[in-house]
Amino acid sequence: MNLALISHQTCMEHRMGAHHPECPERLHAIQDRLIASGMEMLVTHFDSPAATIDQLARVHDRAYIQSIIDAAPKSDDALTWIDGDTAMNRHSLEAALHSAGAAILGVDLVMGNRHHTAFCTVRPPGHHAGRAKASGFCIFNNVAIGAAHALEHHGLERVAIIDFDVHHGDGTEEIFTGDERILFCSSFQHPFYPGTGADSVAPNVVNLPMPRLTDGEAFKAQVEANWLPRLHAFAPQLIMVSAGFDGHVEDDMAHFNLREADFGWITREVHKLAAKYCKERVVSCLEGGYTLSALGRCVSTHIDELIGHV
Repeated sequence: MNLALISHQTCMEHRMGAHHPECPERLHAIQDRLIASGMEMLVTHFDSPAATIDQLARVHDRAYIQSIIDAAPKSDDALTWIDGDTAMNRHSLEAALHSAGAAILGVDLVMGNRHHTAFCTVRPPGHHAGRAKASGFCIFNNVAIGAAHALEHHGLERVAIIDFDVHHGDGTEEIFTGDERILFCSSFQHPFYPGTGADSVAPNVVNLPMPRLTDGEAFKAQVEANWLPRLHAFAPQLIMVSAGFDGHVEDDMAHFNLREADFGWITREVHKLAAKYCKERVVSCLEGGYTLSALGRCVSTHIDELIGHV
């Protein structure tokens, strides 16, 4: 079975002003690279549905959800800032709902055995969004919403969330801290935005704070020593991925020295875990990655490894 590639047109229409790094061109760069590399022929495209209020409310406070609905601009030229880094235009609410809906559809597709793996090429991203806050370009927490759907709708008991974005997935950690059905593994540059994660003590959280200039060998050593033993012991029934590629050496939003091969390696390890424990079921959602050429190459590599046989 090939990979399900899930997106929605409104994800292209969400804009946060001129020169904002989290821009629609990110998705164009991914699409162009998939075509140029031939990967486009190996995926099946799906339009994501909009997540419902009840689906969002599994991880977000209803008052927060309503505040986002109320803040959504109604005119084409309006821009509403809901966080110091995060704004909404007229299309942003729909884009956020469809981004969350993509994670839900991805879970349904892999749990229904229609596809082993899914990649949600969506924006806004999600992993900084907490129960009652927008943050760091994120409005709703897409991966958390997908994981909660797997637990509540599909009755799973063990879902692993792997977050290799260069920034700590603080929103995801806040939502699932102490929930033994979730094993949350996050790697990130530290000290760095959002300044969290280094002192986490929750038993279901495995954080890897790493210094600036961390390269592939150091990243691999940390993952092998800390993530993989916990993931094998957990034996997940589904793996969700917060796939951030802003740790690439060419990305000027952070200071890691990772390359395409390093993202390929971690994806291959995820796929091997999924093959061993959960019928290859992986749902990956785009998070960061802001240098367009590097982002396109990294996502193409990520998808290639998710498709690849193990």
